[in-house]
Amino acid sequence: MTEDELYPLLKAYEGRSATAPGIGKDPVNEPMIRHWCEAMGDRNPAYEGPDAIAPPTMLQAWTMGGLSGHTGRTGAHDKLFALLDGAGFAAVVATDCEQEYLRPLRPGQRIDFDSVIETVSPRKRTKLGAGYFITTRMEVRADGELAGTHCFRILKYAPAARSKTRPRRPRPVVNRDNAGFWAGVAEHRLLFQRCASCGKSRFPWLPGCGGCGSAEWDAVEAGGAGTVYSYVVIHHPRFPAFSGPGADGSDGGSMPATGRDGAGPDGTGPDTAGADRASADGASADRTSADGAGSGEAGAGGVVAGGARPYAVALVELAEGVRMVSNVIGVPYDRVRIGMPVRLEFTRADEELVLPVFRALRPGAG
Repeated sequence: MTEDELYPLLKAYEGRSATAPGIGKDPVNEPMIRHWCEAMGDRNPAYEGPDAIAPPTMLQAWTMGGLSGHTGRTGAHDKLFALLDGAGFAAVVATDCEQEYLRPLRPGQRIDFDSVIETVSPRKRTKLGAGYFITTRMEVRADGELAGTHCFRILKYAPAARSKTRPRRPRPVVNRDNAGFWAGVAEHRLLFQRCASCGKSRFPWLPGCGGCGSAEWDAVEAGGAGTVYSYVVIHHPRFPAFSGPGADGSDGGSMPATGRDGAGPDGTGPDTAGADRASADGASADRTSADGAGSGEAGAGGVVAGGARPYAVALVELAEGVRMVSNVIGVPYDRVRIGMPVRLEFTRADEELVLPVFRALRPGAG
């Protein structure tokens, strides 16, 4: 089916219901607000006390159905997707969402919502392949009054033919707020910020202090010691760009934070398995507990050619008190543990990109 034939059929679904009208499983409530704020590290006093409001970014949380779910999609939504699937656009990826907040939500308010298929774009060509962007718009009401909107956009596409050459690893987004950090990484130095007014340390880099609001700060070099504060194991999807030297447990060019080549803490050569910083690209991850980990075997916690093996991504707490996301190397992914001591190293992903990673140490190692 040509674009001229298909697009009018898709366009006809605009304005039709995407989901059946729903009611929030729970009213706006203080326990959920508290859990959200604890998870996000948000201590705004507006979210506490007798006159508390819910954080605006919780808007979608009040509509979620949990494991039991809600009524589900409408026939229009299912028919639109079936039409695209039949035309060869069977793959899907979430791209972005937009929220608009019209009034604060307060404990005790009841939530109801509905959503419509707002727009279907003309066919677009992307690196993933040609496809159509579909935007659904949800209206969220509190006690019958509109409180906010949530627009969610996906791409339904036909996957492009895969290149036979291994793609480069994703590039970090460097801007004026974090350029100093990446300049330090290029010199094998891990820098975080310390507020010049109140002395609070922060990472990632931000233009102002979250404690006192000051825009004055100093760059401080981390010593390199840290512990695994939390972690996930990435199983899927598989990223060919994450394979390459060191992915099978061989020497991939990792080096201590001092920049010296040498053996790892266990006496073996340097290893860069899985040495990519985690990115917000929608990769799914299996959370693990403090004493639980995945099954199977992997060389030094990395991925083999084609990204076939799982790898560990950790939230590392540095000795200086700040935390950052990176990879744990030098240990199989299923042996990473919360509280595990690690040491900063740097790995060269390609001719242009250097990344910080953390090598697991034996208990008691420095």
